[in-house]
Amino acid sequence: MTEVEEIFEHINNGRNFLLSGGAGSGKTYTLVQVIKKVIEENPCALVACMTYTNAAVREIEERVNHPNLNVTTIHDFLWDNIKNFQKELKACLVELANDENIRAVKIENVHPAPDDFFDDLQDENNPGNKIQYKEFLRISRGIISHDQVIAVSNCIFERFPKLADIVKDKYKFIFVDEYQDTQKEVVKIFLEHFKLTEKRNIIGFFGDAMQSIYDDTIGNLDDYKGVEGEKVREVKKEQNRRNPALVINLANKLRTDGLEQILSDDNNAPNMVDGNIKAGEIKFLYSDDGNIESVKAHLGWNFGNSKETKELNLTHNLIAGKANFRTLMDIYDKDKILDYKNRVKDYIKKNPVEQDVTEMTFHEVIELLKLGKSGRELNKVLPTAGMQNFIDANQELFNYSLGANYVDFSKIYVDKDQLLDDKKQDEDDFNKKGSRRDDLIKHLYRLQNIIWLYQNGQYNEFLQETDFKGQLYNTNQKRILKERIENLINVGNKTINEVIEEAHENEICFKGDGLIRFTSEKKYIFDQVKVVRFNEFQALYEYLEGRTPFSTQHKTKGTEYDNVLVILDNGSWNKYNFENLFLGGGTESVLSRTQKLFYVCCTRAKERLAVYYHSPSFEVINKAKEWFGEENIIKINE
Repeated sequence: MTEVEEIFEHINNGRNFLLSGGAGSGKTYTLVQVIKKVIEENPCALVACMTYTNAAVREIEERVNHPNLNVTTIHDFLWDNIKNFQKELKACLVELANDENIRAVKIENVHPAPDDFFDDLQDENNPGNKIQYKEFLRISRGIISHDQVIAVSNCIFERFPKLADIVKDKYKFIFVDEYQDTQKEVVKIFLEHFKLTEKRNIIGFFGDAMQSIYDDTIGNLDDYKGVEGEKVREVKKEQNRRNPALVINLANKLRTDGLEQILSDDNNAPNMVDGNIKAGEIKFLYSDDGNIESVKAHLGWNFGNSKETKELNLTHNLIAGKANFRTLMDIYDKDKILDYKNRVKDYIKKNPVEQDVTEMTFHEVIELLKLGKSGRELNKVLPTAGMQNFIDANQELFNYSLGANYVDFSKIYVDKDQLLDDKKQDEDDFNKKGSRRDDLIKHLYRLQNIIWLYQNGQYNEFLQETDFKGQLYNTNQKRILKERIENLINVGNKTINEVIEEAHENEICFKGDGLIRFTSEKKYIFDQVKVVRFNEFQALYEYLEGRTPFSTQHKTKGTEYDNVLVILDNGSWNKYNFENLFLGGGTESVLSRTQKLFYVCCTRAKERLAVYYHSPSFEVINKAKEWFGEENIIKINE
């Protein structure tokens, strides 16, 4: 039987199922076939399909395009089905907030929370006193975010089984794409809590355990299959429709779950030409100097074409220097003064002080904590060695922090997601719903987007985006606008603040409330960013828009390119170890995590794959010969 026929044998027998398929096997194609057939055979039934990327949502909707199909994210699906049960929601939130083992739900400065805590939220923007789901978190005001939606959904479906009946009445079929990236609680809802009632529907999972590369996810469904009373039946999809033969052979050597892919028997598959599978090309490249440019020169690929060729690095930090946004990355991801501030803040939380610190500076609070302390207790309120090294190298910045009001300074939070969230894989990709970028980056992004639209001749879109209020039927007004925007295009060495002010004064991009609030509340961050050259943000903009050849190895999941260069460099991230990948050593969790990520990276290649390793040991090279073939091991001359 085909995979679809096997799946429908399980559906017709009322059994939940799991489609397991390796990279490039066409799981989304099978998912679409199953949805179409389900709708054809059950014309009155509603079908829910949950997936993770905008591209996948768009692809499924375009292929099926039927009113009975609801394609959405896991979070949106769960929220849509629980949001109207406010009494139950509030009860679960209180229960979770009072559970010491639940980290995702904690009400600010309230513990334990009384049962009626959410009955009167006292929020002028929430007249119905409802629990709301938004992109940010304010649990004390009844606003929950992504993590809380999962936690409270798990609680509400367990405590109130009748809700499962309501969902099952509505959706006779629920399909979960990329199941391995689903939180354990989500699978628990569908395969355990849904079993608490007599009504039945069909739950189908699609994915690949070997592509489970995110922490705190289910990873696999082994606990639900292959045992007495199994809750899900597995169907394996073994053909590979994407990768050339050499990449398939390599991928099979990397898999650890027993699923071995075979060559496609479909002449129309992307990896077939004239009835034969493409041979493809794989290389293991190494050198002692770490010069990536010499590696690229050897390959001869067009790295200027970001749609066809990608260089995959483990982290954004490893990309920042290559893509020319190093200073901004350091501000958002390497500030040890803020780490020290958090150290002080955590100490006070665990060891409350009697004095009122409301009007104290950060320096005064530090001095207060140091009074009467010595030895290990004193060390707890002093910077660590790493923090002190950063402070010594940034004394002016540290002095600035010491003079800041402690309460205001303690509220400053920054991380790289506020700089880099919502990166596109290529310029045709769609932005996801919501973004964690902060108000400063959002403003700079809008400003640069206005400039880019003009530069690229998209004048109608440019006029819609710009804040210029001149009368554009007037020739003189058109000339003024042209002069002003072209002055912004030629930024030269202007700083970010200079460009922000010029764009505001010339009505190209007004400073919004969000930016104004940011400059006040996060002055510590803004004062660092504002002196960075604007052309560095322009480089970041190109990276975020997917117009560079660079991608993180995690972000590339679900995509494919003709040419893929994988850089094996751990950076400073100890959750991965590429040497142990080849030698089979280290902790089991790190090894498994690294194996899966490497598998994902290699299977992105539709034509050519190159893996670069800086100064490998003799043992690593020997393992590379086993995986890649001795003829494909190449040392790049320095």
